[in-house]
Amino acid sequence: MLNVKDVEKVYDSGDRALKGLSMEVSGNEIVSIIGPSGAGKSTLIRCINRLTEPTSGEIWLDDTEMTGLSSKELRKTRRDMGMIHQEFNLVERLTVMENVLSGRLGYMSTWDAFRRNFDSEDIATAREVLRRVGLEGVENNRADELSGGQRQRVGIARAVIQRPKILLVDEPTSALDPETSVEVMDLLTEIAREDDIPVLINIHEVDLATEYADRVVGLSDGELVFEGAADELDERAKDVIYRGGETREERDAAKAAANRSASAGE
Repeated sequence: MLNVKDVEKVYDSGDRALKGLSMEVSGNEIVSIIGPSGAGKSTLIRCINRLTEPTSGEIWLDDTEMTGLSSKELRKTRRDMGMIHQEFNLVERLTVMENVLSGRLGYMSTWDAFRRNFDSEDIATAREVLRRVGLEGVENNRADELSGGQRQRVGIARAVIQRPKILLVDEPTSALDPETSVEVMDLLTEIAREDDIPVLINIHEVDLATEYADRVVGLSDGELVFEGAADELDERAKDVIYRGGETREERDAAKAAANRSASAGE
């Protein structure tokens, strides 16, 4: 389970990208993070795996607290977090197979990783994962020969071969056409169910977020202002997320005040 507790990110400029954000992701649920540009969606994903260092707060993956790990410990723990990037983050001159196998580098010695000395089991697993994501037969193609949808599938395969405890996905459909976007979301859903791992997705397309997610988290100006089932994301909630309005904390405070008033009147 992923547990984010009161995470803040303040940049050197003084900008607060995240403001005491807390949330959980568990089981094999798919959680979509939505919000306007600059809301802190990508910052949250990057803080979770410490590509960006949070200023304060705690990030737990099962029994491991991420923010206190040394560089060596972090390298080991990142094996449990499969990261799928918006810009694919592939090595263009390498083959599809080589890019996928790079997901196993965290399990190898420094010398074997440097030599890219993958064992036969890893190679067999990579072939099976490529079959799962629909890339069987293109193992030896260079990454720069692929379409955008194919590149994203390579990125997914690279994350899956890590055998992660969670998939962190940053804008997986932003560079794709609508049809390919649906195919990628179908694939992520399939992996979550079959591999029994949760998926946390930062996504701009609200329709895709609600169609595929079990739960939706809405950010606005670095704050969590909505959290609920996909079918609870009504127009009022969208207005709070995208056009400002009452935050979740304000709503909770108002509800508590109303309850106190009701109790006093009894």
